[in-house]
Amino acid sequence: MVSTSTEGQELAAWARMLADGTRATVCLALLDGRAWTATELAKLAGVSRPTISEHLNLLVDGGLLTELRQGRHRYVKLAGPETAELLEGLAALAPRRTEVANSLSAASRRDAFARARTCYDHFAGRLGVALTDAMTERGLLDWSSGVTLTTDGVQWLDDLGIVVENKHGRPAVRSCLDVTERRPHLAGAVGSALCRHAMQQGWVTRITGGRALKVSGAMEGLGLPSGVIEDLVSR
Repeated sequence: MVSTSTEGQELAAWARMLADGTRATVCLALLDGRAWTATELAKLAGVSRPTISEHLNLLVDGGLLTELRQGRHRYVKLAGPETAELLEGLAALAPRRTEVANSLSAASRRDAFARARTCYDHFAGRLGVALTDAMTERGLLDWSSGVTLTTDGVQWLDDLGIVVENKHGRPAVRSCLDVTERRPHLAGAVGSALCRHAMQQGWVTRITGGRALKVSGAMEGLGLPSGVIEDLVSR
């Protein structure tokens, strides 16, 4: 049996991986669910290639990232959805300063990020929270003991033709604290399936250069009220 003292030391060592601005920036960027090259991450973080390699090695060895090799190229991505949800939750709990946009393009990026984005492989921002609220109001989710998918929820997914891929024992539904809304959005295998379905249908598309999404009026297909969709449709 591992002692509490040993567990504390291990937790502290793990936390130190994120106690660096460059490594934290890398992890947050990888919340888009893609695999990035070391060169891309070095440019994003504003550091040299040797420096980013040192940080990536630490994160891979610590289990936060996994490494992919394709020919001479090295890619890294988050270790899995549990890592992504943990990072989003930590970011949501961190004190936030009011971001002042110094240009119209910066303001547009900020607003798009808050409006609709991905959190690894599920919806976040006002879109993610609104979808979670709508599913709750329709009795598709039950929050009486954690969050569970109801029988009506299972039937709803089946009616939409959405197949839930539950790999490696991932929970069907899970609450993830939203970093901008400070309220829960839906994660887990069902959250991933809903995001994947909406993308396949063209109801949402990625905005180049980040995690933000462009939302179309067709999101009514997931039961979002028309008034909510009007607020979410990118302007």
